[in-house]
Amino acid sequence: MVLNVRSIDSWCRRPWESCSGNCNYHGGWDSISFLDDRKCLENIQGIPVIGGLNDYISFKNSFEYAFVGIGNGKLRIEWLDKLLKAGFKIPVIIHPFSAISKHCSIGEGTVVMPGVVINSSVKIGRGCILNSGSSVDHDSIIDEGVHVSPGVHISGAVNIGRCSWLCVGSNISNNVTIGRNVIVAAGAAVINNVSDNLLVAGVPAITKKQLGDE
Repeated sequence: MVLNVRSIDSWCRRPWESCSGNCNYHGGWDSISFLDDRKCLENIQGIPVIGGLNDYISFKNSFEYAFVGIGNGKLRIEWLDKLLKAGFKIPVIIHPFSAISKHCSIGEGTVVMPGVVINSSVKIGRGCILNSGSSVDHDSIIDEGVHVSPGVHISGAVNIGRCSWLCVGSNISNNVTIGRNVIVAAGAAVINNVSDNLLVAGVPAITKKQLGDE
């Protein structure tokens, strides 16, 4: 988990870019710290670790913003809810080397990495990860807690369900619906709808495994 104090400069949107939703966090941070339960960690890439995850309440008066850096989508959403209930503000973090339509919406707690392209009329939920070099085409809807891995391409009018994971280099064809808690394996090409709680793989993608409920 990352705790931030607001500033006016650095790693967010270019000022000429805009989108609806919570994409109004311009600038960077005066101070950044981590909370992490690994006792051996004193810092992460030079940024101090100042406590464990459950210490977040004690830092409410010192930090205005908090961001969840947990890879598991379900846990990411659970922690977003805890932080919001505690009164933290949750930013959207968008790398300046991404290209995002002004006619899209992005939910709080989502991170957009370098090289990402998000086109018109896309809706992205809370707590998503859009990793490097991925793209989301027009009119697609990505529910909360979804992880879009590097090099994934999502075509137009696609729906991705809550807490699904699209692994590296996978491709989703137009007008496809992918359910909740789905894993799309690396390099897969999805051309048909996928039900909840499945692992799919291959070209074209087929069901490989039934997963447990999220």
